[in-house]
Amino acid sequence: MENSAGTAKGSVHRLENIRAITDEAFAHMDVDEFLHTLLERVREILSVDTAVVLLLERQGRFLVAAAAKGIEEEVSQAAHVPVGQGFAGRVAAERRPVVIPDVPTAGLFNPLLVQRGLRSLLGVPLIAGGDLVGVLHVGTLTARRFTEDETEFLQLAASRAAMAVRSLLSRSERAAARELTRSLIPASLPDIAGAELTARYRPGKASVGGDWYDVFTLPSGEIGLVMGDIAGHGLAAAVVMGRMRSALRAYALETTDPAEVLRRLDRKMQHFEPDATATVLYAVCDPGMERVRLSSAGHLPPMIALPGEPARTVYTKPDVLIGMGADLPRRTMAIEFPPGALLCFYTDGLVERRGSSLNAGIDRLRAAVTAGPPEEVGAAVMAALIGREQAEDDVALLIVRRVTA
Repeated sequence: MENSAGTAKGSVHRLENIRAITDEAFAHMDVDEFLHTLLERVREILSVDTAVVLLLERQGRFLVAAAAKGIEEEVSQAAHVPVGQGFAGRVAAERRPVVIPDVPTAGLFNPLLVQRGLRSLLGVPLIAGGDLVGVLHVGTLTARRFTEDETEFLQLAASRAAMAVRSLLSRSERAAARELTRSLIPASLPDIAGAELTARYRPGKASVGGDWYDVFTLPSGEIGLVMGDIAGHGLAAAVVMGRMRSALRAYALETTDPAEVLRRLDRKMQHFEPDATATVLYAVCDPGMERVRLSSAGHLPPMIALPGEPARTVYTKPDVLIGMGADLPRRTMAIEFPPGALLCFYTDGLVERRGSSLNAGIDRLRAAVTAGPPEEVGAAVMAALIGREQAEDDVALLIVRRVTA
């Protein structure tokens, strides 16, 4: 009977511990609050002196201290451990619980653990969806043998932390990407003599990508028009987009040849962002808007509509994408832009759909584009190609019409 009573009591105790790290109080916390609360509860339940979470950085080479209780220096000193080295690095590399019974003689990579006077450590990996997220470890100032139940509990806490961290970080990254993209997309288009403009930007359903458009005046009086699409999604793509946008603007001040601007942009991106690729269309309008010179780095061609005529695709013969060929030649072509004509620039999110060919999407766009007022044309294009459904990918649209004299 005593054994049965003890077993029942142990089961109730374990259930209480599980509830303590899975209750609804965590639901409305951000990453920092979640980790600090979780570590505090882990430290109390296991009666340990320290509890630390280290998260794997983007390149997967280092673990970086994200939250700590009892050894806050881990975070304040930005402690990081190479995967495969030291205690936390070993837990990450082996992806299994690791116990260090005697810290002073273990030759640990992180000196903070020794300086703090820790004697015993237990660490477990944070794994979500089969991917390593980080490491959770606890320590004591006195020698201790961690039991199987304690190890099992810490693994449960690590599993809870891994899933929550991945979800919360994903949520915060999406929010950051949206805010960054909003800050980089022009809040309003410039007033340009002899032209009417409108634009649309809608983030995709799954995640913010790296689509952007830009309009700016140059010292020569010419007008720069940009439409670009960074490969990838999320915060990383938005960050690269911001860097590319700034670099293109800088090169546009140095030369008004669109092909040369894209050549310099390609060289810069290949040197500083070697993993980034993008399609970019850059056009320069003459001060009087009579002519437009443009160069395409693998981007979809714009549409042009003349008064009284159906829209047609501008033949641009696109060159290689940004990030794919710094030494390959780039070309600039020129088209006439008569009074009343309208140019429509866009990204592939507007015309690409699952189960439908790209050409079919371009045909629908062509049918929706006319040489009418840009606001009306923009509304017609979005209604015809987006309708009530939010597109899977980002959508960027820029329309320019030359005002009749």
